[in-house]
Amino acid sequence: MKKILALVILIFITLNTYSQQTGTMVPASQVANAKDLIEAYISPLGNSLAAGLNNGWYNTAKPHKLGGFDLTFTANFVLINDEVKTFKIDDVVEGNFFSGESTPTILGSSDANADVDIEGGTTVFKMPNGLDIPTIPVPVLQVGIGLIKGTEIDIRYVPETKFGKAGQVSVLGFGIKHDLLQWLPIVDKIPIDLAIQAGYTKVDTDIELIDANGYISPGIANLDLSATTVNLILSKKLLMFTPYVGVGYNSNTTVFNVENKFHIGNQWIPVADLKEYEFSSNNNFRTNIGFRFNIAVIALQANYTFSEYPTATLGIGISVR
Repeated sequence: MKKILALVILIFITLNTYSQQTGTMVPASQVANAKDLIEAYISPLGNSLAAGLNNGWYNTAKPHKLGGFDLTFTANFVLINDEVKTFKIDDVVEGNFFSGESTPTILGSSDANADVDIEGGTTVFKMPNGLDIPTIPVPVLQVGIGLIKGTEIDIRYVPETKFGKAGQVSVLGFGIKHDLLQWLPIVDKIPIDLAIQAGYTKVDTDIELIDANGYISPGIANLDLSATTVNLILSKKLLMFTPYVGVGYNSNTTVFNVENKFHIGNQWIPVADLKEYEFSSNNNFRTNIGFRFNIAVIALQANYTFSEYPTATLGIGISVR
């Protein structure tokens, strides 16, 4: 998060310096360009986290019976591909206020950043490097409960927890799975399970503002993420082994919000233009294949999701009925 906040501060320091040198206010279009650069750099991180959060919802198409339940822990490993490690500056900004070439996103290379210059060459700064992240682990703990009519609800919850100077983080998610074959005469006698599943997860973060020198200002930055998935699941139980396949749709939004203003040296730089700044939503189709292996009430699972942000999932849990 320090890397993210350093980028925001760097861009707004440059804008502030430019306005002081020219004696003019920074045009709204230039602020928009700065916001677009921030989004292009940060959004792959939010999209990766969302891909992890949209996994681990199911390990079979068969819902729990009434009163059945499970408590499951999954580790979702989002694999970062080359397509989301860089972006072209000229594809992100408009006009000639900024110029440059390909530069890393926060997930990309740690030594391939690009120069960005303000119109006329008055001020030049470098885009930040990436963090060389090959994979992002997203752990999830959830409970599932069986209801009537082949319906199951799932709940994910992590109370607001402070992680040092990284600030407060909380997770809340709800899911539902429903048996479809029960509504199809004759077809419901086929020894397979078919269900529709949907899940929604929200992650809220409150982060202390830290500049490149580690100075903490009294403001707060928020990076809030919402992830939604809808899937059609098919599975077949073979004694203790249950293979399954799912096809579905993922969607997520990230909201970047800075409260108050940054303190840089002896200057205050207002950042009201970043208040409730919502990144463009990321939507993509997904295909998921995996299996569950039961040993009494212990359920082990492994699956792989093919999507823009491919994800490998391992899990263990207690499952009854």
